[in-house]
Amino acid sequence: MHRLKKYPNRRLYDTTDSKYVTLHDLRQLIVDGESISVADSRDGSDLTRVVLMQILAEQEAEGHEPVLTNRALEQIIRFYGDRLGNVASRYIEQSMLTLLEHQDQFRSRMRQLSELNPLNIMRQALDGAAPRNPPPPDEKPVAEEPPEADRP
Repeated sequence: MHRLKKYPNRRLYDTTDSKYVTLHDLRQLIVDGESISVADSRDGSDLTRVVLMQILAEQEAEGHEPVLTNRALEQIIRFYGDRLGNVASRYIEQSMLTLLEHQDQFRSRMRQLSELNPLNIMRQALDGAAPRNPPPPDEKPVAEEPPEADRP
């Protein structure tokens, strides 16, 4: 976890790596799987959510497709102060975790498919369709005799 301080001049200081960072830097940390915690430099109050929302707003300002539609955002706003707000929060979080799990499974399956050699697949398919013990090329196949009941 990267611990950051946000100063009155709106600069962010990463105390973990001892350097100033931008919202873009923080986004990259998050994309890379890191977690962040942001505290106000004056009073120590938690500003993590504010900074995370700033990162989302910046992504949309750069032209990225919004993940949350206006309708979804409106509904989330309605949940604040509602008794079901806590239930909705847990439901959304669990849904995201399930989506990520399915995404990992999909990527794993796609990786397995991409590792398959098409020539080997064709060989296996042809081996399955070919006779098990073909006669040597210089021998003629022996015709099967009809069953005794079919003989004249």
